Amino acid sequence: MATKRDYYEILGVAKDAKADDIKSAYRKLAMKYHPDRNPGDKEAEAKFKEAAEAYDVLRDDDKRARYDRLGHAAFQQGGGYGGADFSNIQDIFSHFSDIFGGGGGGGGGIFDGLFSGFGGGGQRQQQAGNSLKCRVNINFKESFTGCAKTIELNRNELCETCKGSGAAAGTQPKRCPTCNGRGQIHQSQGFFSISTVCPQCGGAGSIIEKPCADCRGQGVKTKTVRIQVKIPAGIADGSRLRIPNEGEPSLQSGPRGDLFCYIFVEEDKFFQRNGNDIVCQVPVSVAQAALGTTLDVPTLQGRANMKINPGTQHGQIYRLRGMGFPDLRGGAKGDQIVAVAVEIPKKLSPEQEKLYRELAKIDDQNVSPERKSFIDLVKGYFN
Repeated sequence: MATKRDYYEILGVAKDAKADDIKSAYRKLAMKYHPDRNPGDKEAEAKFKEAAEAYDVLRDDDKRARYDRLGHAAFQQGGGYGGADFSNIQDIFSHFSDIFGGGGGGGGGIFDGLFSGFGGGGQRQQQAGNSLKCRVNINFKESFTGCAKTIELNRNELCETCKGSGAAAGTQPKRCPTCNGRGQIHQSQGFFSISTVCPQCGGAGSIIEKPCADCRGQGVKTKTVRIQVKIPAGIADGSRLRIPNEGEPSLQSGPRGDLFCYIFVEEDKFFQRNGNDIVCQVPVSVAQAALGTTLDVPTLQGRANMKINPGTQHGQIYRLRGMGFPDLRGGAKGDQIVAVAVEIPKKLSPEQEKLYRELAKIDDQNVSPERKSFIDLVKGYFN
C-alpha cells in the first residue's frame, strides 16, 4: 500500500498556515488539476482527489488538530479521506460547493464560467423538468387518520403533435452549428477557458427551422391534470410532501420534475395538537369535581371512559395513553391530554341555592387544612 503524502506538503503550505492561505493553495491546485482541463488524465484526477483530501482535513480546525497530533492514523477508522468519502469526482464538487459552486461548474463558486461542468465531455447534460408546488387543505381528523386528496393543477406537458421536439411534422431540430450541440461556447483567454451560453440557440443545443404550429415551437402545452395525493396519518400543519415525477417534463430527455405539496391543517373547535399529543378541555360540575365521576370523553377514535378522582381541581390534567397522533417516524403514539374545567353555575334554582347555603355553613364550621392555612396567612398579613 502506497504511503500517504503529508497534507501540508500536498497543498504546499507551512504547518502554521492560516485558513485563507490553505484555501488559496487548494484553489490553485484544483484549477490546475481540474478534470475539465485534463480530460482523460488519470494522474491529474488522482492529484485532484489528493488535494481535496488534504483540504478537507486542513480546513477543519478539529480535523486539523487531530491530524497534527496523530497524522494519517487519526482517520484510519473514519474513512480514507479524513471522514469525507470522495468516491468520485462529483462528490468533491458537491462537498466543496463554496469552491466549485453547485455541481462543478456553476452556482456561485470561483470556477463559475471557467469550466463547462465535469463529466459531460463538452456535451449538454440532461436537465430534469421543472418541479411544481401546490397547497393541500385537510381537516384535523384527516391529519390524524390520513387520507387521499385529489388536486387539480395546470402544468406543461409534452406537445402531442411534435412529441416535445418543437419542430413541425416531418422535420427535426438541427444541431446548432455555432456550439455543435453543446449549448455553450468556450473562449480561451490566456490561462482561463470561459464558457457562455450559445447566442444562436440560447443554450438549447439545437435550432428549430420550422416550428410546430400546435405548440409554436415550445415543445410543451399547458394542460389541466388531476393528481391523487396520499396524506399519511399523523402529518402536521405546514409539512411538505414530495410526489416524485409529477412535475413538468424535461425537453432534454431527462426525468420529470417533482411535485411538492404543502399541507395546511384546519383548526378544530374542540381538539388542539401539541407535538403528537391531542389536547382538549372537558367541563365538569362542582359536584362531579368534588365527589369524582366517570366521564364519556370524545376522542378522534370514538368515545372513551375517563375516571375523574374525588377532589379534582380546575385545570387538572388527565391522560388517555396512546390516544394521540401516530408518529410519522414509527415511534410511539402520542396521548390525549384532557384538562378539567370546573364549571360554576351562574344561576341557581331555589333548591340549589338552599343546598349551597347549607354547604357554606358546613364549610365555616369545618374549615379544611388548606383553607385554614390561607385564612391564617391573610390574618397575619393584616395584623
